[in-house]
Parts: sequence; structure tokens; C-alpha cells
Amino acid sequence: MHPYIDRRNRLLASIAGDVAILPAARPVARNGDSEYEFRQNSTFYYLTGFDEPDAVLVLAPEHPRHRSVLFLRTRDRAMEIWNGKRLGVERAVEHLGVDAAYPLSELDERLPEFLCGARTLYYDIGADDARDRHVLAARANAEALTRRRGRTVSTIASPATVVDPMRLIKSPEEIATMRSAARITGRGHEAAMRATRPSLYEYQIEAILEFEYRYGGARSTAYESIVAGGENATILHYSTNRERLLDGTLLLVDSGCEMDNYASDVTRTWPVNGRFSAEQRAIYDIVLAANEAGIAQVQPGRSQRAFHEAAVRTITEGLIDIGLLAGSLDENIERERYRDYYMHGSGHWLGLDVHDAGRYRDDEDRPIPLQPGMVTTVEPGIYVHADLNCDERFKGIGVRLEDNVLVTQDGNENLTEAIPKRIDAIEAIVGSTPCASVS
Repeated sequence: MHPYIDRRNRLLASIAGDVAILPAARPVARNGDSEYEFRQNSTFYYLTGFDEPDAVLVLAPEHPRHRSVLFLRTRDRAMEIWNGKRLGVERAVEHLGVDAAYPLSELDERLPEFLCGARTLYYDIGADDARDRHVLAARANAEALTRRRGRTVSTIASPATVVDPMRLIKSPEEIATMRSAARITGRGHEAAMRATRPSLYEYQIEAILEFEYRYGGARSTAYESIVAGGENATILHYSTNRERLLDGTLLLVDSGCEMDNYASDVTRTWPVNGRFSAEQRAIYDIVLAANEAGIAQVQPGRSQRAFHEAAVRTITEGLIDIGLLAGSLDENIERERYRDYYMHGSGHWLGLDVHDAGRYRDDEDRPIPLQPGMVTTVEPGIYVHADLNCDERFKGIGVRLEDNVLVTQDGNENLTEAIPKRIDAIEAIVGSTPCASVS
């Protein structure tokens, strides 16, 4: 069975008696008459595989004829000449496996019939004001049609409550795509390492990195690349990428490609001149140990809390060893003194979104246990800001290492393991084949 049909059928079964309305993304203006590159709504794509804007999927398990219906743009020769081909209503049923397809212009007229008899409407109210008005009007019309039967939509709930648990467990097809994204991302990081040398600019490394993504078949980056040299590496979401790389500093690169809408999210850190100083090596060794300790805890039945705690413990112990923290290990952890140097979590879900769908804690506030098919990042780091009261030798050093890890039946698979991160491998590759076209 086609994976999108299977997903819709599973969702239909889980919302029996109710109805879901799931809009596609709209084009977004960048400036003037230019638009940002179109990116489909992740949940809509997960359920349809349809990559055109301005469409609405309706799932109505109790409808007598059509349980899955797509409203979409009609074929328009003039618009297709300007903006590209459209699937069109006539081909949607065959190509997408929905029960019926109608022009988007008929949404207001037809939507009420699919809401009749439903108790809960799964729809993201507030995400799109214009679409909200259409949906709420359809709800009112459906209430008028069914008032005498006493069964009308009484609750509007987020589709995330029913779709996110599905998206959290990746299918073999999704995992294969994420492996491809990881492989292409690895090529980009390695090319960036090989080209790095003092005097280049951060944006030049960014260009090399992202060229490899595009050349390898990725449509875009999964998020705005972070290419942070020197003290910029201590800024968690630095993305200016405009400064010159200085001899003797580190370069932190947090970047991943997006393959068929699935994200990769990788961070590596390396010396601009190809050799770690003693202080840089000391920090790097701690982060690498924390990264490996965290990955070891990615096991079925454990939680993200387990690998965060492993990373925190390793980092805190390392900071004590090099003198950036004082006192006992347990006291430093209990009082969270490590947060001066490590202030973020150790990972997040990964999939169609970089910070992917899925809860981290259940209704009882217990950590969600890891299950086979989940994909998480593991990304510890140490950031020694210049304004900290600490040993001057370490100031300005920022190191993060991030991998993408799949939970398997008996442990885990590090999808990004092949991307160099051990010191000897890093020093062997950095600057090995500088890009002759960059000056």
C-alpha cells in the first residue's frame, strides 16, 4: 500500500466519529513580487506527499462516500506557463489515492457536508486567519444542517494530538530518506573541512557546504546554516556568517540538508588552521566524550532525559578536571553550575521538521520512552563566553558536536557517524585540499 494512503487510513481509524481539516502551506512573499522558496506544511506532506500550495485535505471517517478528499488548484494554462505545472483536480484521485478531489473554489460549498455528525474537528485554529474564516463558516453551516439530530462539532482540537505520535515513529521509507540526507550532509561538512584555512570568510565556507548539498540532490538546507568562527561559536544560534576566520581559532558549523522534506541536523567543530591548541583540545575532548556518552544512552525504553543526564555528567566532570568548575561533581550538577558553559538540552526529535513533531513528556509529566523508529539528535556543547569569570586561556572557545541517531530494536544507529569528529581525523582533513576558487 502507498505509504501516504496507509498513513491516512491509520489517522482515519484513530479519529472515528470526528473529522480533520489539514491545509497545505501558502506561498509567502519575500519582498515586492518575489516569494520565498515554497516549503510544504510538514503534516500535510506526511499525509499526502503532495507538494503544491493552496490545497486542503479533509478526512471524514463517517462520510458515506468519500473519507479522504482533497481540495486543490485547477489546471490553468496561463498560470502554468508562468509558475509551473499543476497536478489538477482530474488527476488527483489517481496520483494521490484520495477518494475524491474538488477545486479549491468549491471548499466553502462542500465542506459543511463533511462536518455533519462530527463531534471533534481536528484543525489548527489560529494558524491562518483567512482559512479559519472558511472553516468556522463551514462549521456554522454544518450545525444548521444537523441541529435537529443533536450531533454537531463541539470541540476544535489540534491535529498534532493525533498526527504527531504517528510522525514520531519513522517508517523504513522515511529512515532511508533520512540516511540519504545524512550522507549528503556529511559530504558538505567534509568539503567545508577540506577547504577551511585562515583568512577565508564564514560565508565562503557556508557556500562550499551548501553547494555540496545542492549538487548531491538536496533541495535546500533544513535550516539556516550556522558557520561560526572564533567567539561566534559561543553564540548558540549565530547565523550572520560574515566574519573572517582567524588563525588559531575554532570554526563551529551547524548545518544540515533537507532531502525530500526530511531534515538532517549536524554540528562539527574544527580548528581553522588544522591543529587544536591545548586548550581547544581539552574542551573538545570533553564534548566528544559527552557526545559518545549520550549516544550510548539512546536505547529502547530509555528517554531523552537519560542521554541528557549522561552528557551533563560527562561535561561537568570534564569542566572540574580542567579547572573551569570547582567542588564536587554531584554538587555542581545539583546546583546546575555547568549551565554557565552548557545551557541547552542535549537533543530533539528529527524528521520532517528539524525540531520534529512529538511530545517529550506524557500526560503524567513522565519522559516519553524511546522506541524503535524514533530519530533524535545528540548535541552536547561547551561555550566559554568572554565575560565569564574563569581561566583566560579558555575564553572564546565554543565546541558543539551533534549527531542524528535512530533508535533500533536493540540499540541505536548513528546516521551521521561517518562525518569526522575524532581529533586525529579532523586534523587530517582540515585544509587538506583548499578550494582554489576562493581567495
